Amino acid sequence: MAILEVTQRQAVVHLTMNSPERLNALSDEMLAALHDTLNRLAEDTSCRVITLAGAGKAFCAGHDLRQMQAMRQSADGGAAKFADLFARCTDVMLRIQSMPQPVIAQVHGIATAAGCQLVATCDMAVAAQGTRFGVNGVNIGLFCSTPMVALSRNIAPKKAFEMLTTGDFIDAARAEDLGLINRAVPADTLEAETAELADRIASKLGAAVRIGKRAFYEQLAMPTAQAYAFTGDVMVENLALSDTREGMQAFIDKRDPDWSQ
Repeated sequence: MAILEVTQRQAVVHLTMNSPERLNALSDEMLAALHDTLNRLAEDTSCRVITLAGAGKAFCAGHDLRQMQAMRQSADGGAAKFADLFARCTDVMLRIQSMPQPVIAQVHGIATAAGCQLVATCDMAVAAQGTRFGVNGVNIGLFCSTPMVALSRNIAPKKAFEMLTTGDFIDAARAEDLGLINRAVPADTLEAETAELADRIASKLGAAVRIGKRAFYEQLAMPTAQAYAFTGDVMVENLALSDTREGMQAFIDKRDPDWSQ
């Protein structure tokens, strides 16, 4: 059985991390599967939206601590292997945000440490009520420094720092209040509500969404004036698309657009 299951329904590709006995930890094997699959999907024009879930009772429990302890057997105490692990994990996180397609996390059970980082990194997230989120590495003496990068870019710095330094968990309702997830939904509707969100996005002009996602992340790092100049150019690029011209005319004509993409 594949460690990362891939299914496609029309323009939506659903990825399921499939290592339930390890709570879908980001092991070497899981990171490799995510890396390779995301790279392939980035070139797949039939895919407009990606959803990411976990099999079993948890979304993702972070890094595989057993693998990490085994890395300590090397002469340098594991330093080189740890550095490589975090570099590979960073590559996956950056790949998610650089994907042309929006990526939606479908979260249940727990999302801890690098698993919480994964939720924060996805473009959107829908979680089952009762899901617990934490960057709790500090509880075992390991501050969640790399998960901190994504978390502190999703929620208020003081709230992020409290989670990082106390190791306390928050539930889905609190995660929604803080902006870590888009919505908390009943567990029995999680899959349906995630699919409905994915389908609504997939129904939009794919080229426009791809342009918009790229611009969204690029402008975040810019001063306001620079961001306006940049996004003005992006709007011009978008307006040059023949399908955008068709969409505007369809709105004027009060009809559905006949898009080629």
